Amino acid sequence: MRKIVVTGGQGFIGSNLIELLLKKNYFVINIDKSSYSANPYNVIKFKKNKNYVFFKQDINKRQKIFKILKKFKPIGIFNLAAETHVDRSIDSPHAFLKTNILGVFNLLEAVKLFNKNSRKKIKFLHVSTDEVYGDIKKNLQVSENYNYNPSSPYSASKAGADQLIKSYYRTYGSSIIIANSCNNYGPNQLPEKFIPKIIFNIIKNKPIPLYGKGTNVREWIFVKDNCEALIRIFNKGKIGKNYNVGTGVRVKNLDIIKLIFKIARNHKITIKKNVKIKFVKDRPGHDKRYAIDSSKIRKELKWKYKISLRKGLEKTFRWYLNNQNYFKQISKNNINKRFGLKI
Repeated sequence: MRKIVVTGGQGFIGSNLIELLLKKNYFVINIDKSSYSANPYNVIKFKKNKNYVFFKQDINKRQKIFKILKKFKPIGIFNLAAETHVDRSIDSPHAFLKTNILGVFNLLEAVKLFNKNSRKKIKFLHVSTDEVYGDIKKNLQVSENYNYNPSSPYSASKAGADQLIKSYYRTYGSSIIIANSCNNYGPNQLPEKFIPKIIFNIIKNKPIPLYGKGTNVREWIFVKDNCEALIRIFNKGKIGKNYNVGTGVRVKNLDIIKLIFKIARNHKITIKKNVKIKFVKDRPGHDKRYAIDSSKIRKELKWKYKISLRKGLEKTFRWYLNNQNYFKQISKNNINKRFGLKI
């Protein structure tokens, strides 16, 4: 049986990826240090699966990671262990550098040590972000060859990790691939993030904070589609290359809120007086627009997304509506006291 390590598997994308890998008959080794962004609720349904094991471990613990690799001899690693919230990176950049750069370094070193003494080499798929490209001008979309121009400590840490990974391919011949995904949404996402925050506040009858005038544009992909793309890149992608993973569906933040309001009403949810948009001071360095060119993955790997934004948001809204215990698993600090910076 094909064995895969998923780092950060208790998180949003990681837990959705594990579910898909198990359905495709992979044996999954989940490594997660169980920090604030992890939620055991995300993976509780996997516990009885004989093809799933979990290790509570920090990716910076290189020797312990190496021992796990030596024991299971996986064919690859999907690296999703990361600090991901831009606003938290503004508050506390140190944690982002430690996990997103030093953590990646220690993973690469553990893999290099394993590969040195093994005939079968581990393939390393690093899951990055479209935010490394920075603010994209109107009517422009950027390919994998576009220069990195990160705007926040978060995106800078991801850009730094991407460059470090590329150096290991060039210098040591490491089998690496990088996926630069656009904004994901769907089940299992922390309510400090934009879309679940909207849904949570509708359900809990709270105002919805929105930075600036709400005109910032993001490109959106349903998490299941992104996970399918990641597996396709792992199996079919060229070693040493980057692949943008996007949909071309780019929407202003304000319009996302309006669309979710419509979906809520379709589910017979009354939008009460308290649930109103609260425009707040914009965050420092806030990128205005993201837009990536994903033609490479479509043409080379024959991948395309399946779930429309409207359908994906409906699925997401229903999931949170039917899984309100999810919110109970998360500390109040993560839900109530924070939307980005402390506002």
